[in-house]
Amino acid sequence: MNGKKVLGIVFANIHEEALDSLTAMRTMGSVPFCSRFRLIDFPLSNMVESGITKIGVVTNANFQSLMDHVGTGKPWDLSRKTDGLFLLPPFSVGSANMWGNRIDAIYGNMHFLNQSNQSYVLMSDCNNILSADYSKLFEAHEKSGADITILGVKGKMPKNIGSVLTFDKVDESGRITEMSLDRDTDEEVFYSCNIMLMKKYLLETLVSTAHSKNEISFQRNIIMANTKSLKIHAFDATDCFVGTIDSIQSYYDISMSLLEKENRKKLFNSPILTKERDDMPTLYGPDSCLKNSLVADGCIIEGKVENCIIFKGVKIGKDTVVKDSILMQDTVIGSKAKINCVIADKNVTIRDGVELSGANSFPVCLTKNTRV
Repeated sequence: MNGKKVLGIVFANIHEEALDSLTAMRTMGSVPFCSRFRLIDFPLSNMVESGITKIGVVTNANFQSLMDHVGTGKPWDLSRKTDGLFLLPPFSVGSANMWGNRIDAIYGNMHFLNQSNQSYVLMSDCNNILSADYSKLFEAHEKSGADITILGVKGKMPKNIGSVLTFDKVDESGRITEMSLDRDTDEEVFYSCNIMLMKKYLLETLVSTAHSKNEISFQRNIIMANTKSLKIHAFDATDCFVGTIDSIQSYYDISMSLLEKENRKKLFNSPILTKERDDMPTLYGPDSCLKNSLVADGCIIEGKVENCIIFKGVKIGKDTVVKDSILMQDTVIGSKAKINCVIADKNVTIRDGVELSGANSFPVCLTKNTRV
């Protein structure tokens, strides 16, 4: 199996409640990450690098920012006459309803599946930060003869997002014989990243059947309900860098972990593509000081910055100290301010002399366009 036989489906709105401060005016997929990326860049890049040439992005509401970012798909080489990138909002002939759940979203886009020539479907959410070679997933799926293959990792159970599958028993062939939904445990588990590969006709059949019964949980009513009747296999991606975002805290922790060189090397071992915003090089004032930080272009830094992630267009005034913080695009901090453990969304303004401090275990989050 190669990528050209696989149709990609990316769910851009799933799990938005986990980042309510950052998703009030945007989808989960368009949340900024790591000084220059958006969360949707990771599933799109992984799919494209694995040879997939047709990808549908399922979105629900607040998708203006997402449309601005993905455009025609050119940064991912998806601006094509044949196949390419397709935005799939919740509006079709005779209907203007928002998707209620994953089953509704897939059923509402059944026409997109029907008119696609690919034989397989790979589905992914946007809340997993990983760089995975899906061609290995394709190979494992074909070799095992599985009906469904689910990519999973071993780690702490995500807590604040609903419908997380854990693989309780996996036999020697990789087939999942027992699984649970939303386990309440602090122990390490083998959990699903909601990245699934299956035949297109199988997905169409399962979703149509579930929709006809008014079933609403893809994981419970489609995956768990068919554990015995279908061969559902696990693909272990624990060797990759994988960060599952389930809260503002996990977003902060995963971002900060990328200040370590080894983690960056592991995550960016294959290209992660994004829409570029050309800008001038960052300017550093004569009294500025920078330690262990990621800084994008187009910034003006005159103060002291330590252990921070700085996006494009950020301005930091004289005698200002910023530590352990994430400053998104076009954030402006005045002079003589002290900022510690803060996540500042786009276009935040912090005035001269302001002192704002959170903690590594509880960062302060400022929403878009906030003035402090």
